[in-house]
Amino acid sequence: MTTTHVKPTASKQAGESLLQVTDLTKHFPIRRGLLQRQVGAVQAVDGLTFNVARGETLSLVGESGCGKTTTGRMLTRLLEPTAGTILLEGHDITHWSTGKLRPLRRDVQMIFQDPYGSLNPRHTVGTIVGAPYHLQGIKTERGVKREVQDLLQLVGLNPEHYNRYPHEFSGGQRQRIGIARSLALKPKLIIADEPVSALDVSIQAQVINLLEDLQDELGLTYVVIAHDLSVVRHMSDRVAVMYLGNLVELADRDDLYTRPMHPYTTALMSAVPIPDTERRSKRERIRLQGDVPSPVNPPPACRFHTRCWKAQEICRTEKPPLAELAPRHLVACHFPENADMPGSSDPAALQSSTAAGSAAGSAAGSVAGSTDHDAQEPRG
Repeated sequence: MTTTHVKPTASKQAGESLLQVTDLTKHFPIRRGLLQRQVGAVQAVDGLTFNVARGETLSLVGESGCGKTTTGRMLTRLLEPTAGTILLEGHDITHWSTGKLRPLRRDVQMIFQDPYGSLNPRHTVGTIVGAPYHLQGIKTERGVKREVQDLLQLVGLNPEHYNRYPHEFSGGQRQRIGIARSLALKPKLIIADEPVSALDVSIQAQVINLLEDLQDELGLTYVVIAHDLSVVRHMSDRVAVMYLGNLVELADRDDLYTRPMHPYTTALMSAVPIPDTERRSKRERIRLQGDVPSPVNPPPACRFHTRCWKAQEICRTEKPPLAELAPRHLVACHFPENADMPGSSDPAALQSSTAAGSAAGSAAGSVAGSTDHDAQEPRG
C-alpha cells in the first residue's frame, strides 16, 4: 500500500497573505407560511477570522455540520456571505457580481468531495477538463486538446483517456480528473472539500501525495476541508478547528497535535486511531456527553459549554475571544487545556486575559490552579 510522506513543518504564515477572512458569517433563513416570512435562521457560520499565506496549506476540521463546507463555498463565492469580508490579494470579493466574478474563477478553484457526482456522465474527459478554457475564452498556442492531455499526464492519467467517459474510471481516477479540471486555469488558491473521504484507503495516500507534489511544483495555496485528522496532519501547515460555526482554535500543525488547548480539540485528538497498542492503552479517550446543539438555536456565549467538562458560569454568559495564548496559537476558551506545558504563556495570565477582568476572573484563576484529576473528572 502506498504511504504518505509527512509534510515538513513550514513557517509560511509570516509571508504574504493571499487570502484574508474577517468575521465571515452565513445564516440560512427559515421561512414558513403562505407569505414565506422568516421565522429564524440556521447559523451555519458565525464570525470566522483567519488568513492564508501564499503557498500555505490551511485545514478546516470539525464535526459534520460545523460549517466547514459552507465556509469553502463562500470562499469560492458559490454562496453569498451574510456578513464579513473576504480579501483575495487585497481585493474585497465579498459581494462581487456574477460578471465581476468571472475573471476570479481563474484564481480560485474547488475540488469537490464526490468524484462521482462532480463529473458530468454525458461528457468525455476531454470536454470536462477543457471546459474552463472555453468558459473563460482562453486561447492556447498548442490547442485545448494538447493542454488537456498534458494536465491528464500531470495528475497521473494517460493522455489517451481524453475520449473516455467518467463511468469508465475508478473513484481515484475520477478524483484525478477533478483535480486536472481545477488546475486548468493555473489557479492561485484551491479549496479542497474532503478531497479523499470518498476514496478507498489504498487510494487516499496516492491522491494526498499528488496534491502535495502539485503544490510544490505549481506553487499552489490550499484550504483543505476535512474531518480525518490523520489526513490533515500529513497535508497541513496550519489547522483551524471549527465547532458549531465558530473557530475555536488555530495553530501550526505540530503545535496543535502535540499541545491542543481547546477542550473540543483535545477530545478530537483523543479519537485519532493509534496503531501502537501500547500507546493506545495509555491514552485517555475523552467521550463528549450529549449531542451537538442545533445551529438554529445555538447556546449563548461559548457554544461548546453544553458538552464541556470544564465549563463554568462565565462560559454560559461571556463568549471567549480568539486570543493568542501561545506563539502563533489562537484559542477561544476561558479555561484552556495544556496551558502549563512548555512554550505556553503563564497559565494565570492566560486565565486573567480571557476573563477580561470580569467578576468571574477569580473563578478562572482557581481552575487554572486545579489538578488534572479535578479538571478531567466529569469527562465520563
